[in-house]
Amino acid sequence: MGKQEGFTLIELMITVVVVAILATIAVPSYHDYVLRGRIVAGTAMLADARVRAEQFFQDNRTFVGLNAAGVGVCAQTRDNFTLNCSNLTATTYTLTAAGGGPAAGFTYTVDQANARATTSVPSGWNTNATCWVIKKGGVC
Repeated sequence: MGKQEGFTLIELMITVVVVAILATIAVPSYHDYVLRGRIVAGTAMLADARVRAEQFFQDNRTFVGLNAAGVGVCAQTRDNFTLNCSNLTATTYTLTAAGGGPAAGFTYTVDQANARATTSVPSGWNTNATCWVIKKGGVC
């Protein structure tokens, strides 16, 4: 009888099981990693809008008119987040970035005192009234 080469069925099945276990761990971790990358777009948009709101205040000595056409702070959409302005008075404002698409469920806010909050998140995540949550578990 000649020498047989190759793998036995049991060796092949063990390899398949090991690959399946690794995939079970890796795929959710990768999904969370990609989602955290999308969240940064929303928080960056809020930070940029806050700077532009403060510049508007320096020029006009009021936040009233911040959402006027041509100002470019409020009512913008970028990278799965929509930014809106509210609570506009002479000395106050609140900026809100609400996620859509792959970032659906995330809502972040910032106001004139730079008080940051995460007001809503998808299931499995935690909100935080004092910072922008960027990782599961309420990590800021």
